Amino acid sequence: MFDARFSLRALRSISSIRKRLTPDILAQVITETYPSTSPAARSLLVAIDRENATFTKPISTEMEVDGDSKSKSPKKEQKDIIPEIEIFLGILTQIYYLDNKINEKGADFSAHLAERIHSENRRTLDALSARVYFYYSLFCEQMAPLPPSTSSPVVSIRPALLSALRTAVLRKDVDTQSTVIVLLLRNYLSTSHIAQADLLVTHTQFPDNASNNQVARYLYYVGRIRAIQLRYTEAHEHLTSATRKAPSSPSAAGFTQTATKLLLVVQLLMGDIPDRAIFRLTSMERPLAPYLELVQAVRVGQLGEFEHAIKQHGDTFRRDGTYTLILRLRQNVIKTGIRMMSLSYSRISLRDICIRLKLESEESAEYIVAKAIRDGVIEASLDRERGFMKSKEVGDVYATREPGEAFHDRIRACLSLHDESIKVCYTYF
Repeated sequence: MFDARFSLRALRSISSIRKRLTPDILAQVITETYPSTSPAARSLLVAIDRENATFTKPISTEMEVDGDSKSKSPKKEQKDIIPEIEIFLGILTQIYYLDNKINEKGADFSAHLAERIHSENRRTLDALSARVYFYYSLFCEQMAPLPPSTSSPVVSIRPALLSALRTAVLRKDVDTQSTVIVLLLRNYLSTSHIAQADLLVTHTQFPDNASNNQVARYLYYVGRIRAIQLRYTEAHEHLTSATRKAPSSPSAAGFTQTATKLLLVVQLLMGDIPDRAIFRLTSMERPLAPYLELVQAVRVGQLGEFEHAIKQHGDTFRRDGTYTLILRLRQNVIKTGIRMMSLSYSRISLRDICIRLKLESEESAEYIVAKAIRDGVIEASLDRERGFMKSKEVGDVYATREPGEAFHDRIRACLSLHDESIKVCYTYF
């Protein structure tokens, strides 16, 4: 009986095989594995344009049982080639297409391979099935028109992914289920269908025993959805968990950087200033350089520096998918600037506020100051007749509930980390 661990071992070897993968090597493996009458072998050879390859494996052989006897009995029939071999060779073909940017042909072949997997019901195919759908989605993402166009092939693949998700749930295929959920979230976000992505999160249950990599990706996409929906507290929790669960290997540095960038923006939207130590990490120093300028502008409330950072690094922010969220920070910068001025001056005119914050008019400054007072951002009063803001005396912060609430949040985070550690221990032991 075939063991599922062999499938996982074969998938782990792909990184080393990929460097030397060519159509001739694939054709050699196929012809040495399958007989010439195998339809699976023919379809694989056609896919790599090697349909004229010569098979070295005989169809059938006969042997004599007794030398004195004239009768001959056929040799014991050869064992059938298990589907796992066909699917694994199909995955190698997908990788060949992907590395050579043969996207349209790769998408068609992936669709055929997905149908082949759908007809089987073997638990040893779970890990292979997840990988097939992963590459299938990558092909569609790279085909024109590219997302976020609604005519992109990523839209046409959604019925296939949803069908795969239903089948995986019925078969309790955890690998395919977790992978397809992540692919659907990525698919919806690429075309800005936030409502559909939120419905998917609401109406599906992500497997508890999914692999750590898929859990990290799922948390990242959910955090992105919550940030777009202005639910910054939930977004912060999911993104923090995603960065903690991210693999520490150098090959996963890109995911960690992407999740950290979004986490920094969410922290700024919440009114918090990220720790400077994050920007000093060797793997983060260069990718987070534009975000460091952004944090410095928000921290001191300098609207001019904030707009200069957006103008200078706008292309980087758009590429990272954080540009629209960063635009929301303008009000935070203005509020921070007003708070800094309320702490520095006991009384300051609206005209000076307008000049320092580079606002259009004194009426705009009056409205912003009034809103900051109403929201509790500053402790001050506004004199409209004389046109100035008067700050109130700063009280003792330890006489308020703020220290207790901060202490409570830290305790809750520690207890949550403790609970997750206990779950992991029970899972593995």
